[in-house]
Amino acid sequence: MRGPAQRDESDGLTEGPQKELSAGIALFNAGEFWHAHEAWERLWLAASGDEKRFLQGLIQLAAAYHHMQRGTFRGGARLFRAALEKLAPFPDGHGGVDRAEAVEAAVRHCASAERGQPIAAESYPKLRYN
Repeated sequence: MRGPAQRDESDGLTEGPQKELSAGIALFNAGEFWHAHEAWERLWLAASGDEKRFLQGLIQLAAAYHHMQRGTFRGGARLFRAALEKLAPFPDGHGGVDRAEAVEAAVRHCASAERGQPIAAESYPKLRYN
């Protein structure tokens, strides 16, 4: 059994950050985008390099959906574009996150945001954690 400071070589995250990432994913999937953003921000502050960029993409994705919930479409569109730019270089499954559905939805939802159109809550994507 790994201790909290040991690395899991399968995804490059330690056990503690894996739990925080998973908790943020659960919040994201529940539509609690602001809280997901906050959960991942703690990880982002401690990360560096590619992991920092990947986490920033997830944070911006959550923030984009938070803006959409509030009806601030311009901010949502800006954050969707920033999130997609940051997440694009990473393969699906990076860090144990199966994010393909969320990225595909973000492309569609960015277009809705740019047109000032709201998104139905049931169309919010889900992130999967492997």
